[in-house]
Amino acid sequence: MSCKKLKMICFSPTRTTRRILDAIAEGVGAEHLEVVDVTRADRVPETCDCADNDLVIIGAPVYGGRIPLTAVERFKALKSCGSSVVPVVVYGNRAYEDALIELADIATEAGFKTLAGAAFIGEHSFSNDKTPIAVSRPDEDDLGKAREFGKSLVAKLADGSLFAEDVDIPGNRPYKERSPKASAAPISNNDCQLCGACERVCPTAAISVGSLVENDPDKCIFCCACVKVCTFEARKLEVPRLLEVSQWLADNFSERREPEVFI
Repeated sequence: MSCKKLKMICFSPTRTTRRILDAIAEGVGAEHLEVVDVTRADRVPETCDCADNDLVIIGAPVYGGRIPLTAVERFKALKSCGSSVVPVVVYGNRAYEDALIELADIATEAGFKTLAGAAFIGEHSFSNDKTPIAVSRPDEDDLGKAREFGKSLVAKLADGSLFAEDVDIPGNRPYKERSPKASAAPISNNDCQLCGACERVCPTAAISVGSLVENDPDKCIFCCACVKVCTFEARKLEVPRLLEVSQWLADNFSERREPEVFI
């Protein structure tokens, strides 16, 4: 059995997860590729039905060992009657903890059959010049492994063994508790040119740009997409607690971690 149709569903504020999924899709080489990007609320379909002959890859970043609540809510639009799904998580070089099994469970509840899974590494959302964390990842080695993972999915489809039994996805149930979210957000300094790039990439509509930049700290999920996209380096994450976390991550998780695949 070959893969004729591949559906790629992702939540990826900084486009890091999207890069990994694109590389996996390249390895699969399906005749038809459909992309459903739920990063922005205005792009979430009312329903996202998947046929039983579709191969579906669903991807999300890891926030504190879990799938972001915003992504969890948006993935609820997914419905399937037994489609094959491959959950993929991308984490910032510390640990993915219960995120992969959580994403697999979300897919199972939507009617999918989990056939494989993977955890890749991406540059941490909090990474900057002072606290570098997995800088420039995924790199070409990561993307090469993602392509090989895609090819391995096709090989399993071809010999039929992919349907033998569910894959063993690591993680714990119940999942680890989420850390309380501070009511805060990155801010714009005097270098801001009011270009609106930060507003356009924000996945939760927490930013409004007019004669000045307004932030809704209760909507912010600290994805830092606004910080990454600002070409004027005017957007800064200056929440004291998160600056401490950034330093801790940079100090303790600099050793390179490698992707893990489960198939």
